[in-house]
Amino acid sequence: MTRPLFVPVLLGTPRKGRMSEHAARVIWEEIGRRPGVETELIDVAALRIAVDDAGEGAKDEAFADRMNGADALVLVTPEYNHGYAGLLKHVLDTNLKEYIHKAAGVVGVSAGVFGGVRAIENLLPVLRELGLVAIFWDVNFTTVRRRFDHSGTLVDDSFLAIDKFLDELLWMAETLRYGREHVRIGASS
Repeated sequence: MTRPLFVPVLLGTPRKGRMSEHAARVIWEEIGRRPGVETELIDVAALRIAVDDAGEGAKDEAFADRMNGADALVLVTPEYNHGYAGLLKHVLDTNLKEYIHKAAGVVGVSAGVFGGVRAIENLLPVLRELGLVAIFWDVNFTTVRRRFDHSGTLVDDSFLAIDKFLDELLWMAETLRYGREHVRIGASS
């Protein structure tokens, strides 16, 4: 590779007291430790995306530029009533071409024992429709209030498959980057 992979982490909820912020920071820090990879933590609460419009009409050009330059994307989503955060969907929908043929990994967060699995299941068809390529590993922060102390430090990393998740995400990101740069769509072999 001639340039580092760029893998931003998108924190998908603006709610006050969100425990998913701690999970997003853990993933962001782990990505930052990987050689040949650059990352950025993007908080949906800080984006300037209109909520009274949709699609191109609500696009934040700075966010679109980050997505256009990304080789992969990590989405950190809490599970709210068996689904993901509505603002995350709205933010994702403001871009389309920026996502095509890029890897996506999902990190689920929940207060219960399922670790956001139901939110992830609901999000996967959306990622596919946007042109993102979802990897087959997820990270699930179960019983999240017991995983972090009051300052947000991870105190229980049992059953968190972060290394496997990142290995697959970065492999897919590199593979898809090669494809975007060297393989024409519709080219015959």
